[in-house]
Amino acid sequence: MRVGFIGTGIMGSNMAKNLMDAGEKVTIYNRTKQKAQHLLDAGAGWRETPRELVSKVDVVFTMLSNPEAVEEIANSVDGLFAGETSRKIWVDMSTVNPGFTRQMAKTAKMKEMRLVDAPVSGSKGPAEKGELVFLAGGREEDVQKVQPLLEIMGKNVHYMGGTGSGSAMKMSVNLTLMHAMTSLSEGLHAAEGLGLDKEQALDVLLQVPTTAPAVAGKRDMLLSGSYETQFPLKHAYKDLHLLEESAYQAGISLPVTGSVREAYALAKQYGMGDEDFAAVYQLLSKGSE
Repeated sequence: MRVGFIGTGIMGSNMAKNLMDAGEKVTIYNRTKQKAQHLLDAGAGWRETPRELVSKVDVVFTMLSNPEAVEEIANSVDGLFAGETSRKIWVDMSTVNPGFTRQMAKTAKMKEMRLVDAPVSGSKGPAEKGELVFLAGGREEDVQKVQPLLEIMGKNVHYMGGTGSGSAMKMSVNLTLMHAMTSLSEGLHAAEGLGLDKEQALDVLLQVPTTAPAVAGKRDMLLSGSYETQFPLKHAYKDLHLLEESAYQAGISLPVTGSVREAYALAKQYGMGDEDFAAVYQLLSKGSE
C-alpha cells in the first residue's frame, strides 16, 4: 500500500522512520516542513497539504497532539476531506476522546473513507524501537488490512471493538499512567519528608509491587531534576481533561482522577508543560524547598 503520514513530532517522526526502514514508501506532511526534513533526507516523499497527500496514498496515518489539530487536518480547506478519499483508510493514532473519534468517522463515511482509531501506548523510546502497543477500534476488516503496517511500528495490536473503542481504551490506559506517576511522586515526597534518603527511598519504591512498572524509567529524572521530554506534561494534562469530559458524557464518576488532573494543571501553570510528565513531582519537591 502507498502510505501517507501526517505529524512528525516526538512520536510520529520515529514511527514514520520505522515504516521507511521496513521498505514502505512513505509520503509525509507536517505543518512545519523543517521538522520533517530528516525524513525527507532519508527518502520520504512530501506533499504541501493533507488534501494532496490523501489523494496520492491508500492509507494515511495521523499522529497529532489533540482533537483540534486532528480536526484542522481533516476539515480545513486543504484538509483530508477535501481530497480524493474514496476507498481510502485513515488511521488516527492521536490520543483523542472517543466521542470525537466517532464524529470524525461519520464525516469520513460521508466521504467514502474508513476511519480506524489506533492510539498507542508507549512514549519516545518504544516509538524509536518499534515497540509501541496499538489499541485499535473500527471495522475489524479495516484494522486487519492495516495491521501489517501497525506491526512495523509496534509489538502488539489489540482490537478493542467498534469505532471509538481504541480511543476509549487509550483514555483508560493513560489514566492509570498518570495516577501511577503522581502516586510515586507523593510516596517519594512522603519518604523525604519523614527523613529518609531520597535515592535509597526511591530505589525501594521502584522495587516494591505497589509501584507501577511503567514509571520505573523515571528514576534518573527524579534524582537529577532534569526532565528530558519523552511524553510532554501538557499532553498528560490534555488527556486527563478529555477523559473527564468523556466520563461526564458517559455519566460515570472518576473521583480520584479530578485531583490528579489538578496536579498536572498546576504543574503546567508553573511552566512545566514542555517537560516530561514526570516533572509533576516538582510540585511537591519545590514546595519543600
